[in-house]
Amino acid sequence: MAEIRLEAMTEVQYAQYRESAEEGYAKQVTESGDMSWEDAVEKASRDYARILPHGMQTDDQHFFQAYVGDDAVGMIWYSITPGAGGAKAWIYDFEVGERFQRRGYGRAIMRAGEEFCRSRGVASIGLNVFGGNGGARALYEQEGYETTAIQMRKHLGGPDPAAGAAPAEESL
Repeated sequence: MAEIRLEAMTEVQYAQYRESAEEGYAKQVTESGDMSWEDAVEKASRDYARILPHGMQTDDQHFFQAYVGDDAVGMIWYSITPGAGGAKAWIYDFEVGERFQRRGYGRAIMRAGEEFCRSRGVASIGLNVFGGNGGARALYEQEGYETTAIQMRKHLGGPDPAAGAAPAEESL
């Protein structure tokens, strides 16, 4: 496989990313069964505004486009913050273009991102993955990520939270 190259996103690339990112996040929240589409769209808007008050210029946020040669194959977004045991990174978003999936590019993007993080003194990288995303979970486990928390739910009938019932509480 050709080598992955991470390049900082340009303003134009970031604008294109943001056009679809909030919608994609809202879709994942809805598919998880936690809330209706309308509530998930509002949540996505609030979350992005809170995390990125200055867009891609927000301190400690790093947005990369991943390339193989001239082909943009995916993207990854890290937040890096100081921590007691060393700097910590959080992957807020990670995508591989549809036509490049299942060909090793995701693994290569993650490894290139780890090198970036190491160069910044990062001691650990965390991420969140929705329970229904088995392919991503398998990749992360193969790459050495360990489970640190699990949320579980059992539906007992009655109103479906995705159909408009109150959203489930979130733990921080």
